[in-house]
Amino acid sequence: MNTVGPILRSLCVSIFLMVPAILWAGNFDRFEGTYTGEAEFTFEGQTQRRDMSTTIRATKAGFTLVWTSVTYKDDGRSKAKTYQISFVPSARENIYTSAMKTNVFGKEVPLDPLKGEPFVWAKLEGDTLSVFSLYIDETGDYEIQEFHRTLVEQGLALKFRLFKQGAPQKEIQTLLRRKD
Repeated sequence: MNTVGPILRSLCVSIFLMVPAILWAGNFDRFEGTYTGEAEFTFEGQTQRRDMSTTIRATKAGFTLVWTSVTYKDDGRSKAKTYQISFVPSARENIYTSAMKTNVFGKEVPLDPLKGEPFVWAKLEGDTLSVFSLYIDETGDYEIQEFHRTLVEQGLALKFRLFKQGAPQKEIQTLLRRKD
């Protein structure tokens, strides 16, 4: 019985599976860091202000993205929301799946939008790291949030867009300056 063929095939598959991770690491490290800034925008006829921050870190399996948005009310109150999501490479080049929960087999997988949870994925295209979140409500209507973070000399140019049923609802653009 010839065992060289199966061993060689196994070695080739292992090398093939490692190549995307190696290529990914070379493209992604330039995004790593912490970035902060603020934005002023008009929504539903009112001017609003937000402080924003983003931290991007490589992990063993992919990368983690943490972002915070602090909203200020006219009466002086503020409300901070922080999100942290890990991403791992998908089978498609430059597209990353969120790893937001662990399935019964111990694999980190995305959430289920049909259960009211956000379905989140990321895309790396040139100098822009984009994150998309799809929400489906109890009536079947949907909302998509887009976060486009583009590397610029001073840090990250952030463009946030919100769509409901495909119609644009909100857009925020600002510069987040690199802190580390």
